[in-house]
Amino acid sequence: MDKEAQEWIETVLEFKFPGGETYEDVLKDGQVLCRLINKLKPGSVAKINESGGQFKMMENLNNFQKALKEYGVADVDVFQTVDLWEKKDISNVTNTIFALGRA
Repeated sequence: MDKEAQEWIETVLEFKFPGGETYEDVLKDGQVLCRLINKLKPGSVAKINESGGQFKMMENLNNFQKALKEYGVADVDVFQTVDLWEKKDISNVTNTIFALGRA
């Protein structure tokens, strides 16, 4: 399922995940996810942090989650930050991406 989600993201963004990096590592800092929601609904995330350490990367994830809800993804379908940040439950992240695709 992760591969399907990755392929969908790559298609929407017209960008390939870097070789040698895992799906969760590419998504972890939130930049790709923020770009994804902005592609689907421009302006959803006003500022995407590209540096600034852990706090700024977590802010990206929080902004993505907020934008998802505004886009119409149900709260129950939105992963918890720790699911991705600490790699606790990557399947929840993948399910969120599928929910976004259906919204």
